[in-house]
Amino acid sequence: MQRPQLKTSNSLLFHDDHESPFVNSPAPSTPIAPGAAPGASASTDPSSSTAGRPAATSASGPVKVLGFPSDTSTLAKGGKKTIPAVHSDASEYYSTEVHSRARTFSQAAPSKAGGVGIGQDLINRQRRLSHDEKSTTAPRRFLIDVEETMRLVLEQEDTDGDFQICITDSGPKVMTLGTATSNGYKSFDVRGNYMLSNLLQELALARDYGRKRIVLDEARLTENPVDRLSRMIRNSFWNALTRRIDGDGLEIICADPKNRTSNVKPLIYVPHGEPEMADYYREVSAQKPHLGLQVELLPPNPDDPAFVQSLNDRPGILALAMRKTVDPETKKTTFKGIPFIVPGARFNELYNWDSYFISLGLLIDGKIEMAKGMVEHFIFEIKHYGKILNGSRSYYLCRTQPPFLTDMALQTYNQLDRADEKANNLWLKGAIQAAIKEYHTIWVAEPRMDPITGLSRFRPDGLGIPPETEATHFTHILQPYADKHGISVLEFADAYNFGEIKEPELDEYFMHDRAVRESGHDTTYRFEKRCANLATIDLNALLYKYETDIATAIRDVFNDSFEMEEDFPLSPFPITPEAYAQPTSTWARSTGKIHSSAEWFARAEFRKQQIDKYLWNEGQKLYYDYDTAKKRQSRYESVTAFWALWAGCASEDQALKLVRHSLSKFEVIGGLVPGTEESRGKISLSRPNRQWDFPYAWPPHQIMAWVGLERYGFIEEASRLAYRWIYMMTVAFVDFNGVVPEKFDAVKLSHMVDAEYGNQGVDFKFVAREGFGWTNASFQVGLSFLSVAMRRAVSACVNPDVFFGRHASTMKGLDLDINTLGSATGGVDSLDVATKNLGL
Repeated sequence: MQRPQLKTSNSLLFHDDHESPFVNSPAPSTPIAPGAAPGASASTDPSSSTAGRPAATSASGPVKVLGFPSDTSTLAKGGKKTIPAVHSDASEYYSTEVHSRARTFSQAAPSKAGGVGIGQDLINRQRRLSHDEKSTTAPRRFLIDVEETMRLVLEQEDTDGDFQICITDSGPKVMTLGTATSNGYKSFDVRGNYMLSNLLQELALARDYGRKRIVLDEARLTENPVDRLSRMIRNSFWNALTRRIDGDGLEIICADPKNRTSNVKPLIYVPHGEPEMADYYREVSAQKPHLGLQVELLPPNPDDPAFVQSLNDRPGILALAMRKTVDPETKKTTFKGIPFIVPGARFNELYNWDSYFISLGLLIDGKIEMAKGMVEHFIFEIKHYGKILNGSRSYYLCRTQPPFLTDMALQTYNQLDRADEKANNLWLKGAIQAAIKEYHTIWVAEPRMDPITGLSRFRPDGLGIPPETEATHFTHILQPYADKHGISVLEFADAYNFGEIKEPELDEYFMHDRAVRESGHDTTYRFEKRCANLATIDLNALLYKYETDIATAIRDVFNDSFEMEEDFPLSPFPITPEAYAQPTSTWARSTGKIHSSAEWFARAEFRKQQIDKYLWNEGQKLYYDYDTAKKRQSRYESVTAFWALWAGCASEDQALKLVRHSLSKFEVIGGLVPGTEESRGKISLSRPNRQWDFPYAWPPHQIMAWVGLERYGFIEEASRLAYRWIYMMTVAFVDFNGVVPEKFDAVKLSHMVDAEYGNQGVDFKFVAREGFGWTNASFQVGLSFLSVAMRRAVSACVNPDVFFGRHASTMKGLDLDINTLGSATGGVDSLDVATKNLGL
């Protein structure tokens, strides 16, 4: 079976010309509360030097108003600049000068007395101004004083003081704004949590661009939430998560929220063999002394466990790939960092498997160069650090994460400009060479390889306590040992890390803990105190994909003849304990042979046989992890069993059994949970919940299942699961001020997660700036699995159980006909549906 192609943006539904059911749809008018007459205050022309005084009006011409967008075909005065579209990005919407018929600015917020406030005075208006537009069909716009309206919104609606407007706030959920066509005299009620939170977000964005007063389209407040979130991800979130490790980007990337040491000055480690790069960073340090940047060179083998542990008190960022450029001013050759995307929140560095899922979102959003650059960073890491690192910080040098490089490279390669085939092939060659090196020196090398089963494990090297965790994360583990030695936990941690106290049981515990972190699933009861011994279904499915991807690329792109440029030992094949017992000096070398597809296909076939032998359970119709120490299957039921579908290593019969008998174990209202409740076990004060267990749900598990199900023809199941996930994300976005978190409680449909680290991507003021890396990507990818009907239904926040007919009686309450929902001329008023579901 051929490798599946990820859907490109051509098949998605969020093109710029997509017709949102919310755009330009008039919201129902509501009466003004008694005593709450619309307010309007005169203001200053932003171009005037007399700031703070009322601007004079003149009959000879209109006053300039910034940010008065209308139809994209309308031009600003002189016909030189196109006015931004209503739903254009904030950088365009709030930075374009256009003209309004309004002669003065209005505060656009109700005064407590009943007149229009100008400074400290009140003026009663009793007649309609001659320049008011009479049209009742034109899109509604509001004339708004940014700072004052922000103050009023927060004072009235943000009852819990977190600078967000959420359904948990107990405000009245209504605010009166003056309309632009009446110069603020006439007013309109903005109602409901969604519109008010959007208002707060728009005001914050306007303030970001230095705007004091704006004309705001109502359509930006009632925008289809699916379109709005997809637009924000595409135009804003990716930009906010972009980093570069060079003179322009060091100040941001060096900040490490996980650094708990006394050394907080920026520190960059440059790999051995890159002296020019080290010189560049020293020059940056000299040119920008305020950074206090320290530059250190790493030794040839930077992943030695003792050396890595010695860096724990001096954590720093690791240098990544750069491109040589010519400075246009000095005409000298210099370096420029290749941009990449970080996950966000406390994870402010390049991560391994996060980057794979992020790259899928980037490719869908047309950001091919960014995805290509991230592959190049991984090639650089394999060359200089020996592996694709867990993350690009010094404390991650000993461990990697789930391997996705081959698919990441091939997905990107498929999107490159085919006019330059030679350059594309050369780029892909570098990626395949790096993947082959990582495969042989990491994944099928001991200790990760178990020669008896022929399967691989997460089993990194390392010493001591992982320093990147939160301060109290291991207190419950260390306390008994501290009590045993009669010292405090902090004293014991230092003594243990420095080797002054030996505790073999604790050594084994941290071996498994490091393996859990390398697996990406930190933490879960699936791996508790045994991860390093487990040949997991997820890892071995990924390596099967590595083997088939490498074989296919060598055969189809490189004419079945592939040479390596870097020399390293090749792991033995066939895999036997006897072969691995031989000294590595006797193993074949990478540069000593021409590599063909045959060996890689043979490796893939062998791994599939071993997966079937050790991991597949015919009676349970499910793949399980295999404990290589206890020589039996683990009984934890994991949703990563469906990664076998993504990789293509399941037979058609196994796939059918997985879907018919096992999918329901993991499917809940919000998508797929990592494992079953039964597998997790009972939760108590002494046995708290883990974030990678039931009932939480994560973007990687959703995406892998969608793609795997689609690959085997289970289109309906893939679409249903995608709908559940997109619904959960959309409801959180609508109800909680645009939040896009790291993970969810998929049973409660909530981003309020009470496990270990809590949640990431939820701590922001006014407007979400970044979302969270792989969650952003999951939304963009998930939309490609939805039909038109599904997209319109999820935009109206139609519950999955309602949409899929489990509770048909609820349909009458929504007055929603699923059969006509997706019709372009169907009988559903999308705004009416949204009004009911979103509380507009």
